[in-house]
Parts: sequence; C-alpha cells; structure tokens
Amino acid sequence: MTEQEIQRRESLSKLREMGIDPYPADMFEVTANAREIISNYQEEILEDGTKNRLNYQTVALAGRIMATREAGKALFLNLQDATGRIQLYMRRDDFMQGEEAPFFDVAIKKLLDLGDYVGVSGYAFKTKTGEVSVHVQEFKFLAKSLRPLPVVKKDAEGNVYDAFTDPEQRYRMRYVDLTVNTEFREIFIKRTKLIKTMRNYLDELGLLEVETPILQPIHGGAAARPFKTHHNTLDMTLYLRIANELYLKRLIVAGFDGVYEFAKMFRNEGMDRTHNPEFTALEFYVAYKDYNWMMDVTEQMLERVARAIHTEGGSTAEVGGNVINFAGPYRRLTMFDAIQEYTGMNVELADESELRNYCKREHIEIDNSMGKAKLIDEIFGEKVEKHLIQPTFLIDYPVEMSPLTKKHRTKPGLVERFELFVNGKEVANAYSELNDPLDQRERFEDQLKLAARGDEEAMAMDEDFLRALEYGMPPTAGIGFGIDRLAMMFTGQTSIQEVLFFPQMRPEVTE
Repeated sequence: MTEQEIQRRESLSKLREMGIDPYPADMFEVTANAREIISNYQEEILEDGTKNRLNYQTVALAGRIMATREAGKALFLNLQDATGRIQLYMRRDDFMQGEEAPFFDVAIKKLLDLGDYVGVSGYAFKTKTGEVSVHVQEFKFLAKSLRPLPVVKKDAEGNVYDAFTDPEQRYRMRYVDLTVNTEFREIFIKRTKLIKTMRNYLDELGLLEVETPILQPIHGGAAARPFKTHHNTLDMTLYLRIANELYLKRLIVAGFDGVYEFAKMFRNEGMDRTHNPEFTALEFYVAYKDYNWMMDVTEQMLERVARAIHTEGGSTAEVGGNVINFAGPYRRLTMFDAIQEYTGMNVELADESELRNYCKREHIEIDNSMGKAKLIDEIFGEKVEKHLIQPTFLIDYPVEMSPLTKKHRTKPGLVERFELFVNGKEVANAYSELNDPLDQRERFEDQLKLAARGDEEAMAMDEDFLRALEYGMPPTAGIGFGIDRLAMMFTGQTSIQEVLFFPQMRPEVTE
C-alpha cells in the first residue's frame, strides 16, 4: 500500500475508536442537490442592508468531499454530488458543545479525506464573494475512501498536472474516471436520452417491446463469428446471440403487427475504435411494410433523436470535424452505383476472378473462402464507406449478400435491402424481409456452401425458423440499429469505448 492508503486506514480506525461508524447502515435522506440549490437560490436585501433568505432554509445533501480549505476557525469544503459541486461552510463554534467538541477538531479536520462520502444538513446562503454555499449544521460520515483520488492541479501559468487522462486507465476504472472527469458523464446521459427517444417513438407507432433469448442453439440472423458456451444439464453447445432477428420474426408469424427489442449482441471478432465484442442493438419488425417505408421511419426517428439530445433543438451533430445533418430526406444510392462512383468499376458485370484481380491490385485483403458477394462487400468497405459522411441509404444489394432479404420486385439478382451510413460508418441495416420459406431454405443452403469453403461468418441452417415461415409470415419490414455507433454520432465521439461504461479490455498487467 502507498503511504496515503496506510494513513487512510489509520484514520478509519481512529474514527471507529471515537464511536463514529464510517460505513453506517441507516438511510440518509437527501432533500436537494448541488445544481438546483445554486440555480434556484434567492435572497432579498432588506432596508437595513441585511439579507433575507427566501428559500433553502433547510437542506440535506450528500456526496464526495473533493476539496478542503481552512479559514481561521472555519472550514470550507467542496461537495460533489451527481449534479455538480457546491461549497460547504463549517464553523467550529457549531460543533463545540458537549460530546461534539472533538468532532470538528479531530474527526473533520484531521480524519476527513478527499473522496469521502458524507451527508450534511444546514441552510443555503451567499458568501461575501457571492458564491452560493451551504452552512453546515449537521455532518455525517457515509463512506470512507481508502484510496486517494487523482487530484488535478494547476500552477500559476495554468498548466495542468495529475489529470486522469490515460484512455486505458479511464476505461478500466470508470468509477475513478467519472468521479474526477465529470464532463464525461454527459456522454452517458445523452446515450440514455437517445434510447429513451427511440423507445418513445416506437411506442407511438404501436410496436410492442419484447425480449428474446441471449443463449441460442443456432447462431442466426447475421453473418458473424459467435461466442460458444456449453449447457451442462442439456449437454449441448449454445451460442451467445449475434442477432435477435429470427426470434423477432417468429413473433411476427405469431400475429404481432410490430415488435422491437433493445438487445445485447455478442460477436467474437476484432476490437477497434468502432467495434466491441459486446454491443447494443435495436431491432424492430413491422408487418405489412417494406424497406421504402422503413427509410422514411428511420429519417423521422433520427431527426427526433438529434433534436432531443441537443438543447438548442437542432438536427445537426458534429462528428470528427464533420457537421452531420440528421434532418431528412437522406440520399439514396444503390450499392453498384456507389462502387462505380468511387472506383469507376461496374461490379455488377464483373465475375469473381475480375473482382479478385481488382482486390489484389488495390491491396484489399481477401482470402479463398470469399465468394463474389463477399468480394464486393470488401471493395465497398475499402473504397466507398469513408466517403459517405452525410446520412446515406445504400440500397439494393446483391442477393448473395443478403440471405434473409426479399428479392427486389423489379431488379433481378438484387434484394430490397438498405444500410444507413453516417460519417463513413454503418449505423443501421434493414430489409423487406424474406417470407417465402422455400426461397429462404435455398438461401440457407447457399450459406452452408460458403461455410464449407471456410467462411466462419456464414449463417447456419435454422430448421425451426423455416418451420415458422411455413406457417406463414406476412410481408414485413425490419431494421437493426447499432446503438453504440449512434451514441458516438450524437455525442461527437470517435471511439466506441467513450460511449460504453465498461468496454472490453485486455487483462490488467500487474507486477
């Protein structure tokens, strides 16, 4: 232990010797918070020049002690709660009666440490310098901090020292990060507002929020490598879900007109600034609609989210130096046209060998397991994605790339699918859902052939889902949103780790 950690444990013992419980079990009733006291405090100046407090005659609040300063027989403390910081004023004479005599001089002045949780009660007032503060009349220890918090210091020139800024430490120790870097709390408040706004919008559409299994016997609904686990009682392999799509479609078969779920997904793939192996997605499915309807709904929902998150009510957000406008309508561009626009190549007419040669010339990483659709996808990812800054619907994909999508009504070889790209990243994927069980079986069989070639992301055959389709599923539109990436967009972050409370980390190295 460090010297400070040893001293704090000694202070803990001395408090207990004084009969003070540093971790009391009883409830502390909070009646106000720092932000509302500072924002709403009022007083009037009487004719004789004295001040008359109009509100907050009695308040009780709780939080961490973040700074202390002695001033003669008084003590000034900074208390930080969930809403901000407020100054506390403690006068020695208020705590010098009877058995309380050593409380101020010993317990408060000598045994109180920065980071300790305390509860106080008193009344609000303004100091001579005009700072709204709380005159403390009762003080209670709520939780002793046995480790010192990083305390940011500034010298006379304004240079900052001891700031808790190392990204790995911040992500690994969120409990410290969000205590000392309180400005980052706003990211997570906005993330919650994003989800709440989307949920309210879907509720207004009349959709039902549901839950589907995380442990699944078949990894279906997306092209991704799954995490495996084993169920001992059933003696069978299970997979953490890579998507909830096939279960939500079963509910459309069951007769629900529209369902949605905010769900955790798990994909055993790489980690970078936009990928985490555990992520949050919103998927919803609506009967009797198609992908054109879904594009309209997506525009309306995201514009509403933008206006809800930004206090000025605007529809724009700044991401990585780009100002993104979420007000519709969004540009609609076919995949083939997009690739031709940015590469000059007509991939629709190219065969697999031509696509392979192009990838080799352009140093696009591929392998022998990839078919034509996968090669087109790799070309798109390398050559086109980065150019799609403003919200853009990429529509009408090759049928091989979309095994769960209805064939295009007028364009042979294509399907009615779109992906939404913002700031060069995909944030949503949607279909006119395939509801022909015979066609769906053929698509699954094509995926099995890709798996036989070594494609670890190919979908598995799901006989129960096929059986559900054979009972009849109405025409349906479906979409999936990456909530983490949307949170990045709307909070101006360039790393997914910044919008996750606890991103996946490598094991901590200890000596």
